[in-house]
Amino acid sequence: MEVSSHVVDNNIIVCYNPFVKYNFSMESIITIAQVAVAIILMALILLQNRGGGLSSVFGGGDSSNVFRTKRGMEKTIFILTIIFSILFLGVSIANILIRA
Repeated sequence: MEVSSHVVDNNIIVCYNPFVKYNFSMESIITIAQVAVAIILMALILLQNRGGGLSSVFGGGDSSNVFRTKRGMEKTIFILTIIFSILFLGVSIANILIRA
């Protein structure tokens, strides 16, 4: 079973397989990647826990934990959030440039 792929018109990736044939445009690949990164980014943001909610905005929160270090899983989620934010920005810019 031989599988090959090549670029047609600088935008279409065509994969040849004796059983299945897929045609994906670069716009659809980037859009799918953008949606996937957005969903992961939303999940990472929601996993970051901050106690107090809006009570700390109005002075009701505990001010002793303002300056504390992140450790373990909290630090990993924080770093992953930064990485996926930068990745989302890059994919969004690529999506704009592809469609222009």
